[in-house]
Formats: sequence, structure tokens, C-alpha cells
Amino acid sequence: MYEEIKQCADFIAQRTRAFDPEVGIILGTGLGDFADHIDVKYAIDYKDIPGFPVSTVEGHKGRLIFGMIEGRRAVAMQGRFHYYEGYTMQQVTFPVRVLKLLGIRCLFVSNASGGINTSFRVGDLMVITDHINLMPNPLIGRNMSEFGPRFPDMHNCYDRELIARATAIAEEEGIKLQYGVYVGGTGPTFETQAEYRYFKAIGGDAAGMSTVPEVIVARHMGVPVFGVSVITNCGLSDEAGDHEDVQRQGAKAGRRMAVLFRRMIKNL
Repeated sequence: MYEEIKQCADFIAQRTRAFDPEVGIILGTGLGDFADHIDVKYAIDYKDIPGFPVSTVEGHKGRLIFGMIEGRRAVAMQGRFHYYEGYTMQQVTFPVRVLKLLGIRCLFVSNASGGINTSFRVGDLMVITDHINLMPNPLIGRNMSEFGPRFPDMHNCYDRELIARATAIAEEEGIKLQYGVYVGGTGPTFETQAEYRYFKAIGGDAAGMSTVPEVIVARHMGVPVFGVSVITNCGLSDEAGDHEDVQRQGAKAGRRMAVLFRRMIKNL
């Protein structure tokens, strides 16, 4: 697997003339428009990258975008991969390994999620302070010692210094932030109300179908992570889950997330 990852990274480096990104960004459902804030130098469709998975979910454009954000070299994944699409956990997290070999020094992740905390409202931005993993762990199997140890520590999984910077920037910009624990499940069904009550009982504040595997792999490689969930529905309400509405709500809140991400990247 390591050789496949390296070959993929080498291919991309050749296509981008060794752009050497400092920051990696993973854009979740409805948040792909953040790419409009990037001074794009190179764009590569996933389907054109040997060995790279391909996005199958509506709202995920399926491109790697390389460019400048506030004077920093960045690479953004315009669309991610999910376990429910039929990919293995190794395939889901393959791009994060590739981004590390391309040179990223920190990772920003975003997602659309269902609110569990009853103080949350649709459209809120929740800074992820920790997670609960209800999916197969992506590190199961032979350890890739080229990247990290067999038993990586998950304390400070979401970088406290980056969270503190986000808080200061949000206060300056007048952006309201929530904070909480993200529960990652397999999907693709939206959660039942009983499941949401269970997630609340075990300490969750928001739930979704992504992010956690990518973060585990990033931390395995020693990459600092900052994560934001856009609350696109309230899970404990009687409203039915709707993917189109998730995309709409994600796009609205994405404007505030873009301000936050840009300021944070500038101040790295």
C-alpha cells in the first residue's frame, strides 16, 4: 500500500510541478464552494489520478485543487470518500496519506452533520473538540511504519492551539461558534431518533458519516488537525433527513466557515 501511495503522490507532484502544499483541506457535503476562495494554480479530477478513489456522492465534485490562500500554498479536496460508498477504510483514507507525502503540515476538515446538542441550531458552526468512532478503525491491518507507530495516541486529536486561534478569530469576525464532540457512523441511512438519543447519552454533540477515519490517519502521521461541522439538521427533531437540504444548509454556513478557514490559514 505504501508504494501505491507514493506512486500516486509522485504522479500528482509531477502534474503540479512540485507545488509542495503547506495546508490540506477536506471539504464536506455542500462545502465545495470554498474552492472559489483559492487562487487556483492546478486542478486535477480524481478520475485522472492513478489509484485515487472517485467521489460518488452528490455535492462532492471530485477534484484536487492546488493554489494560494492568503499567501499560503494549499491543496483542497473538493469532495471526500465514505465507507458507505463501498470503499475500504484504506481507500477512504488513501488521499490523506497522499497529501502527507505531498508535504502538508496541517489538515483542515469540514463536514455536514446532524445536531445532537439541543442548544444547537441549523446553520451553526461546531468546532470539533473530540470524536467518538463508531466505524471500523482505518489503522486495522499491517501498520505502515513509514507513516507512524502501531499504537498512535489520540489525545489532543483536534489541535488545541488551532482551536484557540479559531476562537479568537471568530470573536474578531463576529462569527458564532459552537464546540462539541463529533460521532462518526457508517451511514448511509440518516440516524434514527433512538440512535441520536444514544449518541447524546455517550457524549456526542453532532453526528455524521465521515471525517473520523481521515483524522485518525492524519494523527497517525503526526499531522495537526482542525475540524468544523456545519449543523445542517437537528437530529432530535421530528423532521425527516433530506440530502438536498443538507447541501443547501452547508452552502449557507460555508460562507462563514470560509472566513474562519482563510483567517486561520493566514495566521498559521
